[in-house]
Amino acid sequence: MVLKGVLEELEKLGKENDASEEQKDRKYLNITRDTGEFLAVLIKANAATQVLEIGTSNGYSTLWIAAALPTDGHITTVEISSSKVIQAKDNFKRASLSHKITVVQAGAADYLEQANYQFDLVFLDSDRSSYIQLADQIVSLVRPGGLLVCDNAVSHAGELEEFIDFVNSTGEFTIATVPVGKGEFVACKNA
Repeated sequence: MVLKGVLEELEKLGKENDASEEQKDRKYLNITRDTGEFLAVLIKANAATQVLEIGTSNGYSTLWIAAALPTDGHITTVEISSSKVIQAKDNFKRASLSHKITVVQAGAADYLEQANYQFDLVFLDSDRSSYIQLADQIVSLVRPGGLLVCDNAVSHAGELEEFIDFVNSTGEFTIATVPVGKGEFVACKNA
């Protein structure tokens, strides 16, 4: 299967690149394989068809999500780095999943400012320090019954504490932190 080969290649590339690259913005900082599997289960269990991802990198997580979506499913993924957008689009094409993916080259704040559509699942894996400033917009984009998932909830718990507290304080979500990969904060919006 083509997808499996692309995913394995990106896992290897990510580990090698991140171990040797000094500059944070040049690292891929991809999710772990078990996080990809976890996202796939969440998508299928929630019958998600519309997903928003903030933080594409080279498209590793996007491929996991796109592959789990049904035939009519779609993911919009937002990435600010032009070089990573180019790499991601190439990876989507090689995995034969481009038809399910819209790539938006923009900063998260710029995209969220104009977004007016609710998603079945919103996946956050970008600049964690910006989440709290964008919290109102992020929460509003999750449809009732939908999921908000945030990577690095265990590995960078301190950086996410204020954002997680905000989501919990809305009273609109049932929340859990799941020790998969680097830790996943999962919030299900009340229907």
